[in-house]
Amino acid sequence: MSCNTMRMEATPEEVFAVLADARTYEHWVVGCDDIRAVEGDWPGAGARFFHTVGVGPFKLKDNTKVVEVDPPHRLVLEARARPAGVARVAFTLTPVEEGRATDVTIEEKPIRGLAKTLETPVLHHLIFLRNAETLRRLRKQAAS
Repeated sequence: MSCNTMRMEATPEEVFAVLADARTYEHWVVGCDDIRAVEGDWPGAGARFFHTVGVGPFKLKDNTKVVEVDPPHRLVLEARARPAGVARVAFTLTPVEEGRATDVTIEEKPIRGLAKTLETPVLHHLIFLRNAETLRRLRKQAAS
């Protein structure tokens, strides 16, 4: 499992507002190019958004669904990019500095598909690097 944490100068509510808007994911999730549609009451449990992910000519169309939600503290997603894999992605928001800032943790673990089969320390390091940039972009979104 890969785990990253970053402090954001925004309240948990401000950060969660970004997580709660599925249309923003293409702007801050590394590798997400397009949100094609949203189904259900995002970010309610079972809601999904349909995305295009990948790099260059290697693009996959799939979806991400909400597994668990506890606003503004936690959001757990099942992100799919099959056949490359399916991952469990958990965002945990912890208030700091008397609630004026937030420590955001993202934990990602491959659970099915090729990524699970090839799960190695190298893969976890690559996910760690990608998620560090994802959190940097999320921080920028939450601040605007």
